[in-house]
Amino acid sequence: MDQEAAPAISPRKMRIANAVFFFISGYGYTTWTSRIPFIQQQQLHLNKAQFGAALFALPIGLIVTLPFTSRLLTTFSSNRIMLIGAVAFNCMLALLGYSNMYWQFIIILFFFGSSRNFLNLSTNTQAVGVQKFYNKSIITTFHGIWSLAGLAGVATSWVMVYFNIPTNIHLLVVSIGLCIFSFLAFPNTLHQKPEPHERKPIFILPDKALLKFALICFATMACENVMYDWSGIYIREAVHASEKTVTNGPLFFMVCVAIGRFIGDRMIGRWGIKQLLINSSVLIMSGFAVAILFPNVVAALAGFGLVGLGVSCIVPLVYSMAGKSKTMSGGPAIAAVSTIGYLGFLFVPPFVGFVAQAASLQWAFGVIALLGLLIFWMATKIREDE
Repeated sequence: MDQEAAPAISPRKMRIANAVFFFISGYGYTTWTSRIPFIQQQQLHLNKAQFGAALFALPIGLIVTLPFTSRLLTTFSSNRIMLIGAVAFNCMLALLGYSNMYWQFIIILFFFGSSRNFLNLSTNTQAVGVQKFYNKSIITTFHGIWSLAGLAGVATSWVMVYFNIPTNIHLLVVSIGLCIFSFLAFPNTLHQKPEPHERKPIFILPDKALLKFALICFATMACENVMYDWSGIYIREAVHASEKTVTNGPLFFMVCVAIGRFIGDRMIGRWGIKQLLINSSVLIMSGFAVAILFPNVVAALAGFGLVGLGVSCIVPLVYSMAGKSKTMSGGPAIAAVSTIGYLGFLFVPPFVGFVAQAASLQWAFGVIALLGLLIFWMATKIREDE
């Protein structure tokens, strides 16, 4: 790209601006997830099955707009799509706090998922463009910023709950603030000349050699999003904790995810990738087991922390190994694995609501714990030289 060969904006400024949008994505999303228990019970008065059914609207909105977003990114510069996505994402975040009827909540969740798709795809496209100006890898740093932003979002929610700030005011203030950051960062983003549109399949599926990586990714991302969506509700309903401790569930989880990502490289050097995946699966199963078998606040938080440590490094490592596949080229291999993984991230958490309504949250979490066993089984089949 001509703009990238001689940028009018320094690479450092573009990197900071792109990082701001990663921060906006992470902070906004965990602001929503940490307020889920209050929206479910106090605002909409939904049972677990009703709430689980409503959660389907978010992934449906995301998936429906996937081909549309891809088309936009081949027609316009990704920074424009990123700005539009950020503003729409934050508008939907604010509206979630003012949805008082079930049908309103479902519609807003649909557009929340759609706008999140615009924001995330364009932000990652920007990251790839900015990476071209650096000789060292900076992609993982962007995703680290997403995690830290998510942690900050949960911590802010904890403060809001502690001081009894209403959910609608909290979400409105956050959305306004993040919109302001979006407009301030936009002038320093990378303007990319759109690439010619090529007809490609919307979904790329893994071949037999990549299937184990895809299943590991599916199970890990499912466990991760279950923690985002249900850990707060679990603290309130299964442990019967006070309302002010509800946000501690996702907070402990996010803290341990961040810790795990910072120490992951050291653990790889000590154990190797295969053994780290196996150890991570044991942490996931142990975490769910502790939370289920010992229904008190301390045990539940400790369990969620173990799950956070367990899921923290798995997906990046699986992507790394899939990218070295001998049966598919790197890009398509990672896309194939991530496609299956994304299905777990999006569609498993809503099923938790149906199981919890039919039995209990403990039973629902027990079913999810079996995904840790799937990770363990698939990890034992990995050869690090493949």
